Amino acid sequence: MTSVIPASDILNTKVNEDFNAVFIQKENIVVDGLLALNQAINPETSILEARAKAIDSYFESYKMPLFGTGKKMVEEAEKNNLDWRLLPAIAVRESTGGIHQCKKVDFNPFGWGSCKIGFTSYDEAIETIARNLGGNNPKTEYHYHDKETIEILEAYNPPYIVPNYADQVIYIMNKIGTEDLNLIINS
Repeated sequence: MTSVIPASDILNTKVNEDFNAVFIQKENIVVDGLLALNQAINPETSILEARAKAIDSYFESYKMPLFGTGKKMVEEAEKNNLDWRLLPAIAVRESTGGIHQCKKVDFNPFGWGSCKIGFTSYDEAIETIARNLGGNNPKTEYHYHDKETIEILEAYNPPYIVPNYADQVIYIMNKIGTEDLNLIINS
């Protein structure tokens, strides 16, 4: 693909910067076996996709039932202003990513409600846990609203009940990926 740029614009730094910004945000995409060149992409979408892939790769590497839920976990974390690695790490700590989830109720790999609360699907569980941990449920907001990740974890499972719980979850979070994954992708 060739672009014609008037010579006067080449000297105009602002136009040149805008052109470079647009050019950098282009990516070749394969659609139905055909190469579609230079399709504009949303950098934020790429970051969310990379995070979802990191979660699913982690789950897949350990053959965890939650494989395939990475996208939902990332979307809900984003919606509820949570670290993108928090939900999967809690699920790994609580149930080995769904391998040893609550027996008496369905779809609760998070140990939510001391395994007394079930859900109709993993999606519902992810939405519910994210909403609560994000401080967006009026019934539980006093536990989680406006708290940092460590504080959320200490409210979820206080140290006097489960010593080192927060450290264990943060360790798993770091195994899943780095918090600033978007900086790595964009560099």
